[in-house]
Amino acid sequence: VQLQASGGGLVQAGGSLRLACAASGGTSNIRAMTWFRQAPGKEREFVAAIWWRTDNTYYTDSVKGRFTATRDNAKNTVYLQMNSLKPEDTAVYYCAAGFSLILSSVREPTSYNYWGQGTLVTVSS
Repeated sequence: VQLQASGGGLVQAGGSLRLACAASGGTSNIRAMTWFRQAPGKEREFVAAIWWRTDNTYYTDSVKGRFTATRDNAKNTVYLQMNSLKPEDTAVYYCAAGFSLILSSVREPTSYNYWGQGTLVTVSS
Protein backbone atom coordinates (compact mmCIF):
# COMPACT_ATOMS: atom_id res chain seq x y z
CA VAL A 1 0.00 0.00 0.00
CA GLN A 2 1.28 3.43 -0.90
CA LEU A 3 -0.03 6.51 0.87
CA GLN A 4 0.33 10.02 -0.51
CA ALA A 5 -0.50 12.87 1.84
CA SER A 6 -1.12 16.40 0.66
CA GLY A 7 -2.77 19.66 1.61
CA GLY A 8 -0.46 21.10 4.22
CA GLY A 9 0.56 24.73 4.26
CA LEU A 10 0.79 27.96 6.20
CA VAL A 11 -2.39 29.38 7.68
CA GLN A 12 -3.24 31.98 10.28
CA ALA A 13 -4.80 31.02 13.58
CA GLY A 14 -8.52 30.51 13.15
CA GLY A 15 -8.12 29.43 9.56
CA SER A 16 -8.79 26.12 7.86
CA LEU A 17 -6.96 23.50 5.84
CA ARG A 18 -7.98 20.19 4.34
CA LEU A 19 -5.50 17.38 4.20
CA ALA A 20 -5.88 14.44 1.85
CA CYS A 21 -4.33 10.98 1.90
CA ALA A 22 -4.63 8.89 -1.24
CA ALA A 23 -4.09 5.15 -0.92
CA SER A 24 -3.12 2.80 -3.71
CA GLY A 25 -2.30 -0.90 -3.95
CA GLY A 26 -3.85 -3.45 -1.60
CA THR A 27 -6.47 -1.08 -0.28
CA SER A 28 -8.99 -3.88 0.19
CA ASN A 29 -7.02 -4.95 3.26
CA ILE A 30 -7.28 -1.57 4.97
CA ARG A 31 -9.37 -1.57 8.12
CA ALA A 32 -8.80 2.02 9.19
CA MET A 33 -6.94 5.12 8.11
CA THR A 34 -5.54 7.40 10.75
CA TRP A 35 -3.95 10.80 11.00
CA PHE A 36 -1.04 11.40 13.33
CA ARG A 37 1.02 14.50 13.82
CA GLN A 38 4.47 15.26 15.11
CA ALA A 39 5.58 18.67 16.30
CA PRO A 40 9.28 19.57 16.58
CA GLY A 41 10.82 17.90 19.60
CA LYS A 42 7.69 15.94 20.41
CA GLU A 43 6.52 12.40 19.92
CA ARG A 44 4.14 11.43 17.17
CA GLU A 45 0.58 11.71 18.45
CA PHE A 46 -2.77 10.38 17.34
CA VAL A 47 -5.16 12.91 15.81
CA ALA A 48 -8.07 11.12 14.14
CA ALA A 49 -9.04 7.74 12.74
CA ILE A 50 -11.73 6.66 10.33
CA TRP A 51 -12.81 3.09 9.78
CA TRP A 52 -12.58 2.21 6.10
CA ARG A 53 -15.95 0.45 5.74
CA THR A 54 -18.14 1.85 8.49
CA ASP A 55 -17.29 5.57 8.60
CA ASN A 56 -16.81 5.40 12.35
CA THR A 57 -14.46 8.14 13.47
CA TYR A 58 -12.37 8.78 16.56
CA TYR A 59 -10.56 11.93 17.59
CA THR A 60 -8.11 13.03 20.16
CA ASP A 61 -9.73 15.42 22.63
CA SER A 62 -7.77 18.47 21.53
CA VAL A 63 -9.25 18.42 18.02
CA LYS A 64 -12.82 17.35 18.74
CA GLY A 65 -15.27 19.84 17.28
CA ARG A 66 -12.58 21.37 15.05
CA PHE A 67 -11.30 18.51 12.88
CA THR A 68 -13.38 16.13 10.80
CA ALA A 69 -12.16 12.96 9.13
CA THR A 70 -14.00 11.73 6.07
CA ARG A 71 -13.39 9.17 3.36
CA ASP A 72 -14.12 8.70 -0.31
CA ASN A 73 -13.80 5.02 -1.00
CA ALA A 74 -14.28 5.50 -4.74
CA LYS A 75 -11.09 7.55 -4.72
CA ASN A 76 -9.38 5.52 -1.97
CA THR A 77 -8.81 8.80 -0.21
CA VAL A 78 -9.34 10.05 3.31
CA TYR A 79 -9.51 13.69 4.27
CA LEU A 80 -8.92 15.68 7.41
CA GLN A 81 -10.82 18.95 7.45
CA MET A 82 -9.17 21.19 10.02
CA ASN A 83 -11.04 24.28 11.17
CA SER A 84 -10.34 26.86 13.85
CA LEU A 85 -6.68 26.04 13.66
CA LYS A 86 -4.43 26.99 16.55
CA PRO A 87 -0.67 27.53 16.68
CA GLU A 88 -0.39 24.34 18.74
CA ASP A 89 -1.72 22.40 15.74
CA THR A 90 1.55 23.13 13.95
CA ALA A 91 3.17 19.83 13.06
CA VAL A 92 3.96 17.41 10.30
CA TYR A 93 0.80 15.42 9.69
CA TYR A 94 1.06 11.79 8.64
CA CYS A 95 -1.57 9.39 7.42
CA ALA A 96 -1.32 5.71 8.21
CA ALA A 97 -3.17 2.57 7.18
CA GLY A 98 -3.97 -0.27 9.53
CA PHE A 99 -4.91 -3.76 8.41
CA SER A 100 -5.82 -5.58 11.62
CA LEU A 101 -6.47 -2.60 13.79
CA ILE A 102 -8.61 -2.79 16.91
CA LEU A 103 -10.13 0.18 18.68
CA SER A 104 -7.99 -0.17 21.77
CA SER A 105 -4.82 0.22 19.72
CA VAL A 106 -5.90 2.97 17.33
CA ARG A 107 -3.73 5.57 19.07
CA GLU A 108 -0.53 3.54 18.86
CA PRO A 109 1.75 4.26 15.89
CA THR A 110 3.08 0.71 16.05
CA SER A 111 -0.40 -0.58 15.14
CA TYR A 112 -0.11 0.65 11.57
CA ASN A 113 1.26 -1.13 8.56
CA TYR A 114 1.90 1.73 6.15
CA TRP A 115 2.65 5.42 6.41
CA GLY A 116 2.50 8.38 4.11
CA GLN A 117 5.36 10.82 3.78
CA GLY A 118 3.89 13.59 5.91
CA THR A 119 2.69 17.07 5.11
CA LEU A 120 3.64 20.17 7.08
CA VAL A 121 0.95 22.32 8.67
CA THR A 122 2.07 25.64 10.11
CA VAL A 123 -0.37 27.83 12.01
CA SER A 124 0.80 31.36 12.71
CA SER A 125 -0.49 33.38 15.64
